[in-house]
Amino acid sequence: MNNLRRIGVYTSGGDAPGMNAAIRAVVRTAIFNNIKVTGIFRGYEGMIEGDFTEMVSRSVSSIIQKGGTILKSARCPEFRTKEGRQKAYENIRHAGIDALVAIGGDGTFTGAELFSQEFGIPVMCIPGTIDNDLYGSDYTLGFDTSNNTVIDAIDKIKDTAASHNRLFFVEVMGRDSGCIALNAGVAGGAEAIMLPEKETAIDELIDLLAVAKDKNKTSMIVIIAEGDKNGGAYNVAKHVKEKFDFYDTKVSILGHLQRGGSPSSFDRVLATRMGYFAVNELISGNKSATVGIRGSTIVSTSLEEALRSKELKLDEELVTISRVMNI
Repeated sequence: MNNLRRIGVYTSGGDAPGMNAAIRAVVRTAIFNNIKVTGIFRGYEGMIEGDFTEMVSRSVSSIIQKGGTILKSARCPEFRTKEGRQKAYENIRHAGIDALVAIGGDGTFTGAELFSQEFGIPVMCIPGTIDNDLYGSDYTLGFDTSNNTVIDAIDKIKDTAASHNRLFFVEVMGRDSGCIALNAGVAGGAEAIMLPEKETAIDELIDLLAVAKDKNKTSMIVIIAEGDKNGGAYNVAKHVKEKFDFYDTKVSILGHLQRGGSPSSFDRVLATRMGYFAVNELISGNKSATVGIRGSTIVSTSLEEALRSKELKLDEELVTISRVMNI
């Protein structure tokens, strides 16, 4: 894109550790290539309201280690309307923005694709979500950090569980994805993991716990993804308690602490590579794609393919390993 003079960058949807590192990479890669950068506050909401700021190299100093997003984030129902998107288009054209870099999840990507199709604005999307549920990338920004946060919590919970003959049900985030639950469950040595993609009946869980009890386990941890079909940790704990009262049963909902905190080294490097790659893809003429990592290589996938693929992200080998480790 020889006429690429200014890029707009924004974050949208749920925040994820690594978003700031990605913003930093986008800004500095663009400036290195003599392209100006406009930061768009609060995602599509800020785009509609014209809440923009000029970004220079110093604008992104000392943010690589920070969680959250300096550009803020919001969900914007108005952007779902033709009138809302028209306002956004008029604002970015008035600001001289030639292309966009969007950092977020599925909703962010969907909005970016529609906006690009309607108005011909080139857009590159960077997957920023702790859920790790986007096609086109083995890992999304924030997933590694979130896993480390969950594992740290599980380790602490195991200490008190072992001291009191307790059975803990720990609910983790992930919406309809069990990636966090599976990885943290294996790393944390959980006795059982309940996933949205692999439905586990309450009776089956009780049987698993009974086997563990027969092996003289004095405490146990069950990891439950928030999208599990059994109604969440409290509901599962209630039904298990009715039939299996040997342990002092407790529930811990980890909640939004999984989204916060300083990004891990892995997420910082991944975000930097993705931001760098996104800008260079726009320079080379790519007009509608998402950035991802496959193996150790940064790649691009068309937005259409990324949004419509039904490929399961759950690692089937790890599911099998988790069952073997629970014997």
